[in-house]
Amino acid sequence: MATRRANTAMRHGRKVLKLSGYVTYHLTALANKLTSGASRLYLERYGIGIIEWRVLAMLAVEPGVAPARICQVIGLDKGAVSRETRKLEAKGCVAVHEDPASPRRRTLELTATGLALHDEIVQTALERERRLLKGLSPDEVNTLLVLLERTAANVADVNDFDPPSAGPGTRRKGLR
Repeated sequence: MATRRANTAMRHGRKVLKLSGYVTYHLTALANKLTSGASRLYLERYGIGIIEWRVLAMLAVEPGVAPARICQVIGLDKGAVSRETRKLEAKGCVAVHEDPASPRRRTLELTATGLALHDEIVQTALERERRLLKGLSPDEVNTLLVLLERTAANVADVNDFDPPSAGPGTRRKGLR
């Protein structure tokens, strides 16, 4: 059975992160690098940014969804979803509808133009994923997905964590 790598080391008498064993570093670095590469490619090739792509992809999965649902599923803030939706609407990719049950609620759906753009980009997205996962067996990919889903289930608990005060002078809100 494999053992877990250490995630801290001592440097100059102080505990510091040892990045090679710090899971959060690996997840963040991987996400940042993938996002950066996809953003550059999608802008150059398809004329849309990564957040626009995420909105398109979500609308293909759940047509007629409210912007709040996109925020919930993808983890984007309302302002970003609103800005990107307006851009996609201006490009003719997204139609915005008022919900008959609640006039204050809007729903979004892809237009024919949006569906065509989605269908073109999804092939690129799937090829990027294939290249990312090459060298992993199907069982390893399934294990990775299970582990990521289980880890994602802990995010609310992580984000709710409020460390105890270390005493007077503890910096909690910004720098003094």
